[in-house]
Amino acid sequence: MPRPLDHARRAELLRGVVDYIAEHGLAELSLRPLAAALGTSSRMLIYYFGTKEELLVQALATQRPDIAALFAGVTDAAALRASLIAFCESSLTGAGATSVRVLLQVLGAACAPSSPYDRYAVDAIAAFVAALSAALARIETIDDPEAVATLLISGLRGIIQDQLITGDVERTTRAGLRLVEQNIR
Repeated sequence: MPRPLDHARRAELLRGVVDYIAEHGLAELSLRPLAAALGTSSRMLIYYFGTKEELLVQALATQRPDIAALFAGVTDAAALRASLIAFCESSLTGAGATSVRVLLQVLGAACAPSSPYDRYAVDAIAAFVAALSAALARIETIDDPEAVATLLISGLRGIIQDQLITGDVERTTRAGLRLVEQNIR
């Protein structure tokens, strides 16, 4: 008879996976070194999660911010600009920095044919577009909220990735502010 899952240990493993990938990368992720870093075995990771890909998807799900709540109280352009800028800052240097670094790796991996991460990537982007579109729809000057949300999300994601790669905070910050200011009036 199989032993029951230790849910506390499972949650602890999920928290550690995101930190490990942020430090070591997704491209060469192997279960044995990951398991050793987490203080377990690759066999136990498979027991808890089934596959390496499912382990990563579940770990990322624990890190996903509540995007709908981020924009829920926004009713004007100034508040929306402030929310987006605060979100970007948090994504680069705040509480969300580690999970954003890993998410960008997963989004890149999702571009490959038959990627095990494609469903997660589609859902993550759709959740952000839906939440930002709803906030943009409450601003009378926005004529196509879904298109503007897509432009902002894609543009800001690229700017965040640029900053993480190049370390050029000043240039990328200027670009992000300009993108937000030009599209939310």
